[in-house]
Amino acid sequence: MTGEKGYDSDGSRGAVVTVGTFDGVHRGHREVLRCVTGEAARLGLRPVVVTFDRHPLEVVAPERAPGLIMDADRRDALLREAGVEVHRVEFSEETRRKTAGEWMRELAKEHGARMVVLGYDNTFGSDGRGMTFDDYRRTGESLGIEVRVAPAIEGCSSSAVRHAVKDGDMERAAWILGRPFSLTGTVVKGRQLGRTIGVPTANVAVPSRQLLPAGGVYAAEVTTPDGGKHRAVVNVGKCPTVTDAGTVTVEAHILDYNADLYGRQLTVSFLRRLRDERKFDTLTALREQIARDIAEASKSE
Repeated sequence: MTGEKGYDSDGSRGAVVTVGTFDGVHRGHREVLRCVTGEAARLGLRPVVVTFDRHPLEVVAPERAPGLIMDADRRDALLREAGVEVHRVEFSEETRRKTAGEWMRELAKEHGARMVVLGYDNTFGSDGRGMTFDDYRRTGESLGIEVRVAPAIEGCSSSAVRHAVKDGDMERAAWILGRPFSLTGTVVKGRQLGRTIGVPTANVAVPSRQLLPAGGVYAAEVTTPDGGKHRAVVNVGKCPTVTDAGTVTVEAHILDYNADLYGRQLTVSFLRRLRDERKFDTLTALREQIARDIAEASKSE
């Protein structure tokens, strides 16, 4: 039961709601957010995103769970920057079992949903895979909720971002995301070999589920704890010239910057791939190649 525009009879304000993982907050996601905020403004409602604390596949099929484009805190910050309220819920076995109808009833009860916006390829609910837009529309109508589908942006999806990053195609990833692909991690002590050859590196430890670019050397921009942005050469890989441990690391040589970063967080934004990672016969040969990498990374875009 509704009162004046945008308000329920008890004085609470209704909402335009969308539900999804929103990993990456890429251009396709932003089109959904524009639809949510636009409709909310038109109807005098709150713009709301309901999202999850983990990727649903981590519960549904852990063996198929993808690497995350960004962590949940960064994702939620970007969502809020787009002008929406963010409600993060635990994706549990109970969440997994909810049908689309149960989701709709909950959205109406918990958030005052008057409209639900779907992404063009987005479904929710345990029965969502077998539902059409008309099924969602009819389910919503029975609960007094209008259902809309946001316009699609061809080629923009979280899976497309992952494919581009795994291929080392950072320009493609940046086009889909609307910004460079980045990761944030804590600087930890490494082998410290870089210092001995004149190219000290920050060894960036990232969360275990973080998506990583294909092994190789990249031109990047690093954001330091003081907020400064600096060009960098970043190696993603196993550093075969200096170790046979086989552990994949992210090591950044930050140009024109010298400070103690141990225990501090860095954000690495990948601009373009410079070359494959490879094993050199000597440290001198490695140092000479790094000098060429630095020269290439220093070039203006």
